[in-house]
Amino acid sequence: MSAELYHNRVLELAANIPHVGPLEDADASVEKVSRVCGSVVRVDIRLSEDGKTVEAIGVDPKACALGQAATAILAEHAVGASVDEIFAARDALKAMLKEGGEPPVGRFAELRHLEGVADYPPRHTSTMLAFEAACEAIETTRTMRATAA
Repeated sequence: MSAELYHNRVLELAANIPHVGPLEDADASVEKVSRVCGSVVRVDIRLSEDGKTVEAIGVDPKACALGQAATAILAEHAVGASVDEIFAARDALKAMLKEGGEPPVGRFAELRHLEGVADYPPRHTSTMLAFEAACEAIETTRTMRATAA
């Protein structure tokens, strides 16, 4: 793989992932697996009472450097983010990788460091795992809360 793909910032992010470990009292936990490379990322989420904001996150990445870097960016910036920001970041990351879209902006702007992954389609899934898991955990929480109401 090229140095552009695994440049210093990607490696720094991958080596410094915040909020690693299970989250006590998580509303939902979701694990995603890349069938291509075997990367696995679990995300635990706790939302605010109104379900609009991430109150806490726990992550457990067993992934390549790209998956770990994306997990680090999610974990660093998710607490305090609105669920809409999480979904928008996931969608922008996917568009950046698959459609040549602009990198995400706002609190998840560091995802721009993964722009080189667009040229390596087999790496797209592992790069998306954390954001896909977070969005599914949010949706699971919303469903469970709606059912309980």
